[in-house]
Amino acid sequence: MAKLFKTKVRKVGTSFGVLIPMEIITKENIKEGEEIEVSILRERKLEAINRLFGSIKNAKPFERDREEYQ
Repeated sequence: MAKLFKTKVRKVGTSFGVLIPMEIITKENIKEGEEIEVSILRERKLEAINRLFGSIKNAKPFERDREEYQ
């Protein structure tokens, strides 16, 4: 399952890098040298997605408005 977290881009030599929080390293059992996939989602894109679909933190539990018949 993908984990979403915020971090800052840092200069590392002539490149840029990001730090993965230790909590995620431990939970996902990530090892040094392991190849992982990284997706970039900028804040403004996240805001646009939330405007279109709503924010998950504001979501209410799903409730049926009628009972299903079998």
